[in-house]
Amino acid sequence: MTTSSKLEVLSFGNGKLIESKNYTDVYDPGALDQLVGRIGNCSVEQVNTVIEDAHEAYLAWSKTTVGERKALLGKASALLPQLVNEYRDLLVREHGGVIWEAETDFMLSSGVLHLYSQIDDGVLATKHVEEETGWYKVAYNAKGVVAAIVPWNMPLILTMNKLGPALVAGNTIVIKPSPFAPLALTLVLRKIAELFPPGVINVTNGDIAVGEVLSQHPLVRKVAFTGGTNTGKIVMANAAQTIKEVTLELGGNDPAIVLEDADFEKIIPKLLKGVFTRSGQICFAVKRTYVPKTRADEFYEAIKAYVEKFKIGHGLQQDADFGPVNNAKQYKMVKQLIEQAKQLPNVKIEEVGHKLTPETWANGYYILPHLLVTTDPSIELVAIEQFGPIMPIIIYDEISQAIEWANQFEYGLGSSVWGTDIDKAYEVALQIEAGNTFINSHSFDSLSLGMPFGGIKQSGIGRELAVEESIYGYIDLHSIRLVKE
Repeated sequence: MTTSSKLEVLSFGNGKLIESKNYTDVYDPGALDQLVGRIGNCSVEQVNTVIEDAHEAYLAWSKTTVGERKALLGKASALLPQLVNEYRDLLVREHGGVIWEAETDFMLSSGVLHLYSQIDDGVLATKHVEEETGWYKVAYNAKGVVAAIVPWNMPLILTMNKLGPALVAGNTIVIKPSPFAPLALTLVLRKIAELFPPGVINVTNGDIAVGEVLSQHPLVRKVAFTGGTNTGKIVMANAAQTIKEVTLELGGNDPAIVLEDADFEKIIPKLLKGVFTRSGQICFAVKRTYVPKTRADEFYEAIKAYVEKFKIGHGLQQDADFGPVNNAKQYKMVKQLIEQAKQLPNVKIEEVGHKLTPETWANGYYILPHLLVTTDPSIELVAIEQFGPIMPIIIYDEISQAIEWANQFEYGLGSSVWGTDIDKAYEVALQIEAGNTFINSHSFDSLSLGMPFGGIKQSGIGRELAVEESIYGYIDLHSIRLVKE
């Protein structure tokens, strides 16, 4: 899609565009002097109106059959691949990813909606149980209005993970995109919303105040949020004011444990995909890698040989392996973490890779890949979710030590184990505290639509992608019992 500084995108509710008096400018993180477009923000009063209209729409939508809802989700699934060419480049220009990453966002989103369009109608059917003393029935009712607050890094799939189960269960939805990547998502959702009755799908853009209204409004019965752990705590506290159910997919500091029998030639390309896709800006990216002391030097040299070939540039450059980080705050934090690590006595840190167009780097949030090696498992760059193109490698003596270190922080989203002996890898995987552990992979291709995805500890509450587990987070159970006389 060709965009210019004249692109203005409005929120929408109840099938109508929402006029805005306040806009946020969205700049290209790989070309900071380029205004990609402007997003129209909603006032608190406008958000309240959208929620009220969504509630009215829910009263009718919840009475449709599961088959009717599935059919419309199927149409939405089929529409998404048709929108790739129209909106892919716009998405790249606002969030800083590369072309294949944006295309993956569209295709995964289509797959998720297809998944929910194919559920067994019995999943939501009333259950009847006969007993000697009577019977009881359990109805699976929609909650009402669902608020979805989504981030900028993979905005489409992270929205559809919420929209799919919410709508098939009979709820309506109000979505708040991130101000760092709202344009393509809002335009795509506008197209999808046209397939549904007015008020079923709504989008309200804006700042923190919009998120506060969505998470506190009494007519919003569920909040689904993906983002940082600290923000997730605020969302959860806001939702508690009216006792809303929440699904939280929060920050991750995913460990990867390399076993002594690992075949480096086979695993390294897959491992690096887990580290550097989206410049490391994925919640379940590999953010710390544990390697046995006996093979640490060999591993580092093999990793370096691969990463040295990486080319970093603007996301629309065909040769770019990955692009810039998304925003100034993230750029400053990652650079600061790198500089701090360089001052530590027990750390080796090295900058590798190539700049595609060095003359443009001052005009973007570009950072070359960095490899770090240490025997200290608790340095700050290892302990936090750095969300940048950095690969910390921590050397361990015994596998028990690696497992202990993998579990030492309050994160528990994803993880991985890498080795030739799959039984041994599985034994290690069972001991990792995480919602997901992958064996010999750790990226988008590790996910299976239908497999529960989500975190434990401070990485979240609830699960997405798994049909029944996710849908049950968007319904209220109503039990009705008759006792025989």
